[in-house]
Amino acid sequence: MTLLHGSNTTRTPFRPSFFLAYALAGLLGVALSGCPAQQEEEPIVALVNGRAITQAEFDIRWGELAGATRARYEKAGGKRRFLDELITRELLMQEARRQGLDQSDTIRNKTQRYKEQLILDELLKDKLQSKVEVTKAELDAYYESHADELLDPLKVQVSLMLLPNFPAAKDLETQVNRGGSFAAFAKRYSVDEKTKAKGGDLGPYRKGLVLPEVDAVIHSLKPGLISAPIKTEQGYYLVMTTPLDKEIIEADLATQERLRQELLADKRRKRFEEVIADIRANATVRLADASRYITDETGK
Repeated sequence: MTLLHGSNTTRTPFRPSFFLAYALAGLLGVALSGCPAQQEEEPIVALVNGRAITQAEFDIRWGELAGATRARYEKAGGKRRFLDELITRELLMQEARRQGLDQSDTIRNKTQRYKEQLILDELLKDKLQSKVEVTKAELDAYYESHADELLDPLKVQVSLMLLPNFPAAKDLETQVNRGGSFAAFAKRYSVDEKTKAKGGDLGPYRKGLVLPEVDAVIHSLKPGLISAPIKTEQGYYLVMTTPLDKEIIEADLATQERLRQELLADKRRKRFEEVIADIRANATVRLADASRYITDETGK
């Protein structure tokens, strides 16, 4: 039999890594020592102080890894690195047992609570996760209620300038169409004090951003083109729209996903409350006399 890490007297050096941290957290499954007795013919990949790690055991542990974790191993030593981590974990488990930690009441109690939580998670998984969905209508309504956090579907940047009369507005429209800078003209000639210093920039389009007369033109205006003068009570507006930067659109998509997750979590919470209410409705629960001592001050 060929061993990857020497005889049973060899000690593998302890090398901390994020892989070992993952293993120490117990996410690789139950302790290696808890595996069934090995068959005589079963291949062994390593002996750790006489304790065999078999090929089958290794394959099971490797298969239990999440895809992202397995990918990290494959970039940093592959299965040989993973085997080294299993050996280190087994050494630590043996040392823990030598110190009697496996007999600790504290550990046993925590293990029992963790087991109960796993059972409850499994019970509720089918009731809460697989059957709770968000419809398009629900999502659209939720987005509408959070419109102030989202970009309008138009997804354009709006710039405008306000001129005191039609001839001035018409002249600047012509100059911009001939290649003049909209922003430079807005800084120099616009009488709109809110946007003048920013070259007319209003930011991404949102509902209610501009006057209704201007808003109607924005929806019919091709990005990159300047509008004809728009008459309002304040004067004559010239408007230009440009496509939004990729980063702004990506941030908006991230916000949409966050809102979708919020809505989904809220539906799951309500579903959970329904499940609990149904279970309670078919149960008999009576508070004992000692419950009167359970107050907000209990345990302080």
